[in-house]
Amino acid sequence: MTTNAELAARFEEFADLLEADDVEYKPRAYRRAAENIRSYPSPIADRIEAGDRDAIENIDGVGDAIASKIVEYVETGGIEELEDLRADLPIDIADITRIEGVGPKTAGKLYRELGVQSLDDLEDAAEAGEIRDVKGFGPKTEENIRDNLEFARTVGQRQLLGEARPLADDVLAFLESLDDVDRCEVAGSIRRWRETIGDVDVLAATEDRESVVDRFVAWDSVDDEIESGPEKASVRVGESRVDLRVVVPEEFGSALQYFTGSKDHNVALRNYAIDRGMKLNEYGAFDVSEVAAAETGQRVGDRVAGETEAGMYEALGLPWIPPELREDRGEIDAAESGDLPDLITREDVRGDLHTHTEWSDGNTTIEAMVEAAADRGYDYFGIADHAEGPGIVGDMGLTDTEILEQVQEIHAVGEEAEIEVLAGIEANVDAAGEIDLSEAVIEALDVVVASTHSALGQDAETATDRLVHAIENPAIDVLGHPSGRLLNERSGLELDATALGAAAAEHDTALEVNSDPRRLDLWGSAVQAAREAGAPIAINTDAHQPSTLEYMRWGVHTARRGWAEPDDVINTWELPTLREFLH
Repeated sequence: MTTNAELAARFEEFADLLEADDVEYKPRAYRRAAENIRSYPSPIADRIEAGDRDAIENIDGVGDAIASKIVEYVETGGIEELEDLRADLPIDIADITRIEGVGPKTAGKLYRELGVQSLDDLEDAAEAGEIRDVKGFGPKTEENIRDNLEFARTVGQRQLLGEARPLADDVLAFLESLDDVDRCEVAGSIRRWRETIGDVDVLAATEDRESVVDRFVAWDSVDDEIESGPEKASVRVGESRVDLRVVVPEEFGSALQYFTGSKDHNVALRNYAIDRGMKLNEYGAFDVSEVAAAETGQRVGDRVAGETEAGMYEALGLPWIPPELREDRGEIDAAESGDLPDLITREDVRGDLHTHTEWSDGNTTIEAMVEAAADRGYDYFGIADHAEGPGIVGDMGLTDTEILEQVQEIHAVGEEAEIEVLAGIEANVDAAGEIDLSEAVIEALDVVVASTHSALGQDAETATDRLVHAIENPAIDVLGHPSGRLLNERSGLELDATALGAAAAEHDTALEVNSDPRRLDLWGSAVQAAREAGAPIAINTDAHQPSTLEYMRWGVHTARRGWAEPDDVINTWELPTLREFLH
């Protein structure tokens, strides 16, 4: 099955290769199309197979030419024009551009000057001192490339949560449709909502395991069978590997706990069990207090739990621990003492404070974004388009005059809207931690989000000092995507989340969990450290069109990985309380 993420990746590659070939204008059109394809609410391949080409051409940014390429890829598995581009520029463009500071244009230049096609070629050229001699580069760029090679090699092996989880939901829907399946659930890192995923792990309970395996392998969405047996199977769906394991119903809970992980959590939980005369494994919880030390086996002792996952924890005298917390970061001690957090849910979120429109790099109007927010049941909604500044390309950033003009339009839309509309801006935190907004603009705005878009190669101490300085600025309400990372693309700033949290707590500045699945910045452990330091948190989507308001799902689960409760998050607050916080 061709997934939307797979289609989007092809058009992102198109854009990169065109940019590497010094083609103007077209790359931006392809990137816009890719973003809208990725976030399209239903499988595009299904629409094509149903003969509904009009629906494809109605996707924002997808005209007749791009629609033809989408159809060609779905029907043939390739795009002839893309193949021609690859032949002209035989570059592993996705791998090479994961190096911080190496974009498509740089990759194209290194290919033309040094014949660099792959990360191995890039490493050879850097080690030989050849890159510094290319015009526009130098020793510092060469050193940066060497330092980032390991990151570029490792990140490409994992898939974004936002790409893998929708596929997992499709797998669950298929399994739930089978009469033989009693229960099913995702497992592994995807159930813990980690930001990147290796494989999609799924568990099913059934009395007829071989039948379920056979029907899973024969599922219409499966492109290739990797392996299968009487109790498990692995298949390829699009570019993703899906691993199914089937168990008998009475062992579903223990298997779910075991295969959810994490490994560190399971080891700590097993040790906790041993201290209490218990044994845990994928088959159940067993009382081994009366078992001789010489006895071995997976099912030794009296089985006291295993049918449900909650029962596995109850057998140890513990409450059920949410999967997001299972990283061995104190969750077992918290469960034992009754101090597990009451984690935030999507239903707790009252609004979104960081979104974009066509005024900067968004894809639609203020009215359309506000209407979509109202449809989600929000109480309030913030528009925060880009201000001009470092890291903002071309004319995407607004001048002070344009910001004031937009504020007037936001207020006009707000007068007609069903919800409260907040006028905001996404300012740019420069290398020294400053933002460039006039006092008149700051006075006119309801919310100022300030984010890093440049100087992302700073060391941890410099980066932390820079961000703390920004937090101390009374004009800034929210520090947006603090590290500036892009998952599987760039590592972003190293930072001390505890120091940021302490500064944020002192100066009433919220630290953002940016819900874009390419960012998820801050991440779980950083949210936990910041929260423990007393920092307020904001969960925002950074949405550029109505459909990407759904990104809130990823942000909420990321905040849950950081132990966040509703009161920790400013956009769960009622509007008067939020306005007071926003000065």
